[in-house]
Amino acid sequence: MERLQKVIAHAGIASRRKAEELIQEGKVKVNGKVVKELGIKVTPSDRVEVEGIQIEREEPVYFVFYKPRGVISSVNDEKGRRVVTDYFEFIKERIYPVGRLDYDTSGLLLLTNDGEFANELMHPRSGVEKVYVVKTKGIPSREKLKELDRGIRLEDGKTAPARTKMLSMDKKKDSSIIEITIREGRNRQVRRMFEAIGHQVVKLKRERYGTLNLGGLKPGEIRELTPHEVKQLRTLAMKHQ
Repeated sequence: MERLQKVIAHAGIASRRKAEELIQEGKVKVNGKVVKELGIKVTPSDRVEVEGIQIEREEPVYFVFYKPRGVISSVNDEKGRRVVTDYFEFIKERIYPVGRLDYDTSGLLLLTNDGEFANELMHPRSGVEKVYVVKTKGIPSREKLKELDRGIRLEDGKTAPARTKMLSMDKKKDSSIIEITIREGRNRQVRRMFEAIGHQVVKLKRERYGTLNLGGLKPGEIRELTPHEVKQLRTLAMKHQ
């Protein structure tokens, strides 16, 4: 038996906190009866409805995906472009990406059907480290990179401190390869950070997410997380909340 709010969160309907609010507001039914108690537990055979819609309960699954460039981090696209779930047609569960990578960005993306897990990782205070490798137009000075390290002001506020490391530079081609580690997940954040110091991002790849790396995966390839990896990510996410 599992707590009702946990079952709702696992189904991807809402975070556990939001599920508790829905229960208290009388928007949840178990076997046709409105339930307002937070402590109630349900079995797999119980029928759970949220705002009149029956939830489908699935075993949680967790995947690492090497997202290629030119793929949308979504479950569908109104323009008919390729989406990440197109690579998971063999998976019967209804999975979705944890956060997103831009259309032109490649690298590590998590997908799951565990709503609670996804919400924990995407919480603004989760502070899970994300490591990117950036190819820039032009070669940023050490002082410019220090601006990113300290946090730089963007149109939606100042960024949290980052860590940057110059990996290589090509003076002939006027380009550089830089590693940057951030703890936030704003829209197009890395690209905007480099634009703020006067350097366009030509290529961007996410190499690491928390304790996970691509580990030999090629673009378009997938692997399932181990229970230990899932536990490690949960611990990381909850540490800062």
